[in-house]
Amino acid sequence: MTSKRARRRQAGRQITDGATVKAQVNDGFQNLTARLGRGTGNLQDASTYVVQKPITRMPRNLEAMYRGSWIVGAVVDAIADDMTRAGVDFGSAVKPEVIEALQGAINDLDIWGGVSDVIRWSRLYGGAIGVLMIDGQDMTQPLRPETVSKGQFKGVLALDRWCLNPNVTDLVTDLGPNLGKPKFYDVGPNAPAFQLQRIHHSRVIRLDGVKLPFFQRMAEQGWGQSVVERMFDRLLAFDSTTTGAAQLVFKAYLRTLKVEGLRSILAAGGAAEEALAKQVENIRRYQQTEGLTLLDSKDEFGVHNYTFTGLDDILLQFGQQLSGATQIPMVRLFGQSPAGLNSTGESDLRNYYDGVSSAQGRDLRVPLNTVFDLTYRSVTGETPPADFGFTFNPLWQLSEEQRSTIATQHTTAILAAEEQGTIDRATSLKELKQSSQVTGVFTNITDEMIEEAENEPPLGGEGGLGDIDQHVAQILAGGAPPASNEAPQP
Repeated sequence: MTSKRARRRQAGRQITDGATVKAQVNDGFQNLTARLGRGTGNLQDASTYVVQKPITRMPRNLEAMYRGSWIVGAVVDAIADDMTRAGVDFGSAVKPEVIEALQGAINDLDIWGGVSDVIRWSRLYGGAIGVLMIDGQDMTQPLRPETVSKGQFKGVLALDRWCLNPNVTDLVTDLGPNLGKPKFYDVGPNAPAFQLQRIHHSRVIRLDGVKLPFFQRMAEQGWGQSVVERMFDRLLAFDSTTTGAAQLVFKAYLRTLKVEGLRSILAAGGAAEEALAKQVENIRRYQQTEGLTLLDSKDEFGVHNYTFTGLDDILLQFGQQLSGATQIPMVRLFGQSPAGLNSTGESDLRNYYDGVSSAQGRDLRVPLNTVFDLTYRSVTGETPPADFGFTFNPLWQLSEEQRSTIATQHTTAILAAEEQGTIDRATSLKELKQSSQVTGVFTNITDEMIEEAENEPPLGGEGGLGDIDQHVAQILAGGAPPASNEAPQP
């Protein structure tokens, strides 16, 4: 039998032809004598991770948690609300009256409500779609935006994954973001609308919950995972601790009465037990009215108080774990400002809003391009301009004072640069238009105004000097200033 030393030497030997014998190597700290580190036979060696019962596949339980747990409701709703509540800005590529009509149609069709529901149910159930409702079109055919006429687009309807039967055998084969996803969605009989209809994938907005690896995703019919599943163990710990602390309130003030021969009195029953009950009732009555406690000389009355020291720290720690598990700061999830000197939660909210902005660009930009394209066609009956687009309005809003200060500083700097000749009028208008995204001022500067400024001839005529430049040039040449036909000003 080969010795252990020989086997180790054989496992680590380098082959001369360039191949290497593979051997299992465990990196990390170990102290075999003290049984410290992995693989040393300590209690930590028994720790592992296993696939628990998937909460995502139990929709009725998810609904019970959403209805009964305010934390689950806040986790599901907060991101959906924050991703849609600030709206979008269509910029100056569209005339102001058209933008006003677009915003009015978005409100009338409750597009933000429909998109918010798609996000909400995708987070709760692990996946959802938003059906683009276009009146009079065959839902089984690919969407052709150019066929949408005025008044034909009716909004977005959210359907969660349990209302659908995605056709996993007929998948999209065209290269692009939809590659490998179902080509059609069959609506179930219990859906709120479009029952037993087939819908082409180009006519829906699809959002998944938590992204899963490929094989796990296949186990969920191509959908994602509910956000509740990852936080489920922390949720149980938090709710158990909160409920336990609430029940302790009833035991925070306990009174005890020691009665001599109590066991004999209860065993005898009858008049003796009735006399004991009458005594206890009198004790309660006089304690409430006069603050007296009537006892036999051999009885003893005691009071025990329970202190809640440390419970608030435990609850805070569990709350912080929930906040970390959901990536929602405590100031947003619990409405609670962080503890500590001069802590306002502003930095936490800014980081959270940056995350929401990233999710907007990743998950909503492409679907909303289609939604707003359809809205434009339905409102105007025309094709959107080539530069038609939008930007998400920031969630972090400046105060009126901050906005006014920034607007004044930007405008002063831009106009001063134009006056000094550093930039021309067209560039000045471009800078004012760009700063309007932050300041809210000069939002009506259009591309036509900028183009008109670019086409203006230089001051004093094309290729010539302006009046002021002519005066300066004449004086520098040693001559008299050119005559003026205007009367001198006093």
